[in-house]
Amino acid sequence: MSGPALVLVAMLLLHTGSALATELFPSLGPAGTTWLRLTFAAVLLIAFTGGSLRRRLRTIPRRDLLATCLLGVVSAGMMLLFSEAAARLPLGTATALEFLGPLTVAVFASHRTRELAWLGLAAAGVVLLTSPWTGTTSLIGVLFGLGSATCWALYVVGTAHVGSRLSAPHALAVSLAVASVAAAPFGAPGALGALTWQTAAAAAGIAVLMPLLPFLLEMKALQRIGKATYGTLAGLEPAVSLLAAMVLIAQTPAVLQIAGTALVVAAGIGATRAESRR
Repeated sequence: MSGPALVLVAMLLLHTGSALATELFPSLGPAGTTWLRLTFAAVLLIAFTGGSLRRRLRTIPRRDLLATCLLGVVSAGMMLLFSEAAARLPLGTATALEFLGPLTVAVFASHRTRELAWLGLAAAGVVLLTSPWTGTTSLIGVLFGLGSATCWALYVVGTAHVGSRLSAPHALAVSLAVASVAAAPFGAPGALGALTWQTAAAAAGIAVLMPLLPFLLEMKALQRIGKATYGTLAGLEPAVSLLAAMVLIAQTPAVLQIAGTALVVAAGIGATRAESRR
């Protein structure tokens, strides 16, 4: 499967999982839901990689292992912050805010000052999505979304680096295990206190949709395509998220949300085309 196809499949799985995960927020909380998903995903992948992972860990250079662990911390931050944003904002809006991260990577990868205009277009889209003049948008939710965007930008850069040194399953197994540990102080207390067999089974199933398969596919994709191309393809994420929220959890977007999403998507596509001409 080509790099772009891997990104698109990952995108569909990711936003299906993200939409379904919001259904667990009332019982487990955003952080608790995120921690459970990371933990189940880590356990599943470690079990799958088994002996090959243990053998690889004996030979991996210390610097590469440290980079993989840092990627895990960034992954935990990205998912925790996004979940908190999604608990306070419409899912499509939270995704558009988070997407500013890879979009920024794509713009700066072009090395052209004029491409900053794409960030301006995306910012205009975010303004329409959040509609600050109404006074109804959660400022805390917006800040969580921007924090997630920062982590996603670091994730794109870090994944490209780590993926060039380790196989995708091995790198992801280590980073997810670290992410689970990093997220535990925030999510474990609430999740364990409210855990039932039903919620545990639901969280395990959602963990396959997000983060396990999307992270694995994205890591493989970033081994084949550039960061800027990835950022452009990811430009479709706000639109996919909007559709997933509408179909799966009945979040009907307003006209301004649709317009804002269109601007963010256009900015992502424009930034990618600029990089491809470089």
